[in-house]
Amino acid sequence: MSWLFDFGLAFWDVLRHMAPYLLFGFLMAGLLSTWISPARVERHLGGRGFRASLRASLWGVPLPLCSCGVIPVAAALRRHGAGRGATVSFLTSTPQTGVDSILATYGLLGPVFVLYRVITAFISGVLAGWLTEIVSPPPTEATPADLPTPSHGKWPTRLAESLRYGFVVLPRAIGRSVLLGLLLAGLLGALIPMGALEDKLGAGLGPKLFMMAVGIPLYICSTGSIPMALAFIRLGVSPGPALVFLTTGPATNAATFTTMSHLIGRRAVAVYLGVIAVSALAAGTLLDHWTPASLTATAEAGRGMLITWPWFYDGSAVILLLLLLHALWPRRSRGAPAA
Repeated sequence: MSWLFDFGLAFWDVLRHMAPYLLFGFLMAGLLSTWISPARVERHLGGRGFRASLRASLWGVPLPLCSCGVIPVAAALRRHGAGRGATVSFLTSTPQTGVDSILATYGLLGPVFVLYRVITAFISGVLAGWLTEIVSPPPTEATPADLPTPSHGKWPTRLAESLRYGFVVLPRAIGRSVLLGLLLAGLLGALIPMGALEDKLGAGLGPKLFMMAVGIPLYICSTGSIPMALAFIRLGVSPGPALVFLTTGPATNAATFTTMSHLIGRRAVAVYLGVIAVSALAAGTLLDHWTPASLTATAEAGRGMLITWPWFYDGSAVILLLLLLHALWPRRSRGAPAA
């Protein structure tokens, strides 16, 4: 049973180092949801051309939407006059990051990973939109899902809405992925000795292609991918392949390809996938080339960027775990038979 004890330790270690930043990220995401709603994004991202793609990518980087949640927002953008390029830019940059995942990445992997994630998401979004405008024919229009409207209430009401979104709605949307990432990180840490994969999945093109093959079809949010990337690094994978996984995992998944093809067209989907793949490989190669040893040490320790009060991040871990479990409970109860 020693492996079970090791699993618990590894799970709790990652959770406690992620929790303070993710909780603050939930708060910031809640504020964004109230003050910068998807409906407001629609109004500012109409039009076509390179500037529209640039604006779409800028808006997409901080918004906390996963690769599935971004689809109805992108459909509404398209319906309200956004060009193909702007729509693809938004679809590319938005799932890769969000204010919650940016802060959690800072806590577990350090500021350099944050810089690479944000820059990669932004550049890949702009590039995908620009190339789509060049090569893609007009896609078939999709019927968008209903979107939330901006709140016009007084600040106490808006604050309550922000807290509800940040600590109830958002955990319900990503809680399953976050818990999955934490559990997998704990299992990898318990079952595989630290550094065991260094000779097999260290640096180089092969490990990056392997991580891309894992990341593209996998459905995992930008926050849930962070503990898994940390686990890979602790097992000996260099930072570059871990960054490839952090880029491709959240940005793509097999479940949304059909919907995206209907929304933006098959050529645009090909551009979207190609740009994400090339951007991820380029960013991962550059990251490995620039002081990989020090970056690995920062990510493996996971402590250099953290507040060092044990009670603070232990307490944060308890709060986060309760939030995630509460977020999953209604889904199970809805399917239970009535008494």
